[in-house]
Amino acid sequence: MRHLGSLFRRIALLPGALVIGLALVLVALHNPGSELNIVTAQRPSRIVFHSNRDGNFEIYAMNADGTGLTRLTNHPGNDTHAALSPDGSRIAFASRRDGNSEIYVMNADGTGVTRLTNHSADDVEPAFSSDGSRIAFASNRDGNYEIYVMSVDGTNVTRLSNNPASDRSPSFSPDGTKIVFESARDGSVDEIYMMGADGTGVTRLTNHPAADLAPRYSPDGRKIAFMSLRHAPPFVPGGPLPSLYFQVYLMSADGTGVTRLTNTTVSEGIPVFSPDGLKIMFTSETGRTSAEIFLMNVDGTSRTRLTNFSAETNGDDWR
Repeated sequence: MRHLGSLFRRIALLPGALVIGLALVLVALHNPGSELNIVTAQRPSRIVFHSNRDGNFEIYAMNADGTGLTRLTNHPGNDTHAALSPDGSRIAFASRRDGNSEIYVMNADGTGVTRLTNHSADDVEPAFSSDGSRIAFASNRDGNYEIYVMSVDGTNVTRLSNNPASDRSPSFSPDGTKIVFESARDGSVDEIYMMGADGTGVTRLTNHPAADLAPRYSPDGRKIAFMSLRHAPPFVPGGPLPSLYFQVYLMSADGTGVTRLTNTTVSEGIPVFSPDGLKIMFTSETGRTSAEIFLMNVDGTSRTRLTNFSAETNGDDWR
């Protein structure tokens, strides 16, 4: 199981994450003889994350300003990689509570935990489709890690990728037609790729000697945030090892216009867009065994720290 704090110290291992979107409640008010009026109301957004602040890794939720902290799981097995359904009513997550890592789902308040996968291999990194009917995930059930998709009740498991390299960190596009993911299929380091939601039409989006990981779509589908080592100094044989810090980047959905958003001397990554697309949540390494959740504007300005647990805390999703 991959976690941010430890992964920042191990290149090319980082959890992925999942698609961001707005959840709107539509209430139609109709008066005879007049036009149909649609009134929209947006529920308060919530952030879900996993942290070992209370011992082992558990799933938590909080408001977008860091208030309203709620612990959702309480089990000796590690619970990680939480993903909110588009309407915010359900949370998918990975857990080792039954031995190996499997995908589970629960209500947004932590009740009604249901196991979705049952395989001797590890199933990790769930991501809801934009309509909430499917869950993409990564699994090594056929050898190396590949991208799979299943119905939201755990049925109809379908393998989408098939490559000798590891494919991980799936994220659906807001319209549900595409999935971005990370893969080392064309070299020794991970790059960002895109494919159709049925696994066809694989397209490479990034091409850099350093690792690009953990892609996430913006709510409008026009941008992709990711983490990368592309700013790191090159390794010189016989010379000292360069300092390697992941940083957050942004690019257009077609892979053009890459922009660096964070510029620090600690590893920062796992970017997740806010529901309105104006901010990005990310996780920043605060110590050798600790990481915390921060927010910034989509242009990288106005950093705000949300958590202060002195633990390994990893931001997973925001709806």
